[in-house]
Formats: sequence, structure tokens, C-alpha cells
Amino acid sequence: MRTIIVLLTALCVIGSAFWAYHENYKTQEAYSQSDRLQRDIGDARARLAVLRAEWAYLNRPDRLRELAELNYERIGLLPLAPEHFGAVDEVGYPAAVDEIEFDLDGSVAVSSDGASQ
Repeated sequence: MRTIIVLLTALCVIGSAFWAYHENYKTQEAYSQSDRLQRDIGDARARLAVLRAEWAYLNRPDRLRELAELNYERIGLLPLAPEHFGAVDEVGYPAAVDEIEFDLDGSVAVSSDGASQ
């Protein structure tokens, strides 16, 4: 009987060691994957910063104005001027509602008087 207990205990220790060894490698793989993802996020943010800088550079008003002037015959772009926009009084607003009627039949009066009773 004692031999069986020692043998079962040894098998449990070996099984636990194998499980711990396996979990350790899974944990190390998860850490390395997390590090790779963090590096990828950093690289993506750096690329995004470069793209934003390029976008700002390409959308400079003086550059766009020159492009519009160079390609006027082909695409007919005109520079923006205040005359191209409408005035506020030209905007059609919906008609104002004079009075809103509420149906208060069956309503309940709510008051803070006597609320602590």
C-alpha cells in the first residue's frame, strides 16, 4: 500500500512539473506576443504621425492655390472667396411654433413637500 501511495505521489509531482513547465512556456509566448503587439502599435503610431505631417504639407493653402492656378484650364477650380458663400439671412429656417399645447389629463402632481414623511 505504501508503494502505491509513493508511486501516485511521484506521478502527481511529475504531472505537476510537466504542467508548470508547459504553463511557463505559454506565459513566455504570451509575453513575447504582447511585446510584438506593443512594437507594432508604436510603429503604426509613428507611420500615422508621418502621414499626418505629409497630409499637412500637401494641403498647404499656398500649394493648393498654385495647383488650382496651374490646372485652371483642365479642371476649372477657382480660389475660395467670401462671395462664394451665402449670407445668414438666405438660410431657410422652419416656421416657429407659437404655442405648444400639452394634454395634462391623467397626470400626477409631484411635489417635494412632505417627501420625508
